[in-house]
Amino acid sequence: MKLKLRNSEIFSSYIQPGVWIWIVCQLFLFQSSQARGLQEITCGSVFKLLNTAFKIRLHSHDVKYGSGSGQQSVTGTDLKEDVNSNWQVKGIPNLPCTRGEPVKCGSKIRLEHIQTGRNLHSHLFSSPLSGHQEISAFGEEGEGDSGDIWEIVCKSHNWQRDDAIQLRHVDTEAYLSASGNTYGRPIHGQMEIIGISHSDSSCYWKTTEGIFVHPSEPLVSKSHLDSEHEHNEL
Repeated sequence: MKLKLRNSEIFSSYIQPGVWIWIVCQLFLFQSSQARGLQEITCGSVFKLLNTAFKIRLHSHDVKYGSGSGQQSVTGTDLKEDVNSNWQVKGIPNLPCTRGEPVKCGSKIRLEHIQTGRNLHSHLFSSPLSGHQEISAFGEEGEGDSGDIWEIVCKSHNWQRDDAIQLRHVDTEAYLSASGNTYGRPIHGQMEIIGISHSDSSCYWKTTEGIFVHPSEPLVSKSHLDSEHEHNEL
């Protein structure tokens, strides 16, 4: 009589109980490590930032303010798939961060607008609709000045993808916020982004869609994101 064994029984017969324990432990550690890595925001990652109060994504485009600084405008859009809402996190000139390194709460960072190469910026100009502090995009090829530097305000040790964080402008101590006011032409329906002196519910942001860099992966380039539908403001 022939003895028939299922594949799982044949496989099990060649592995000692102690080896099984070792395999299970390694799989658990690997999965835990992968989960932690996916949850953290890392240097070089590209993502969109959602304002939790107004449900709009931080956005920019090569459209200048008609008042104030005259620099590139920064707005909020409710469109999910828009390449003009992609931002890359990076270090500051005298304290660069390492590719794939988790961004710690309290860190000073810059956010570069992928499509135009200008950094999220603020200064003591008034915003066009509400008269609060203006937020713009500034610099060339990712290099601007001290007005590009922001502090990550969050409660964990590292900035987590699920965290509702705040961005505090280092030069002026204003918090990145949205006013609730919307523009007419040429950027009809997009919301005014502002800086305010005191934190409130409009100052919280969460990462949404993005490419999150691990230490073994290359830096994200603009070409990785070109598959999204691109639009132009007129």
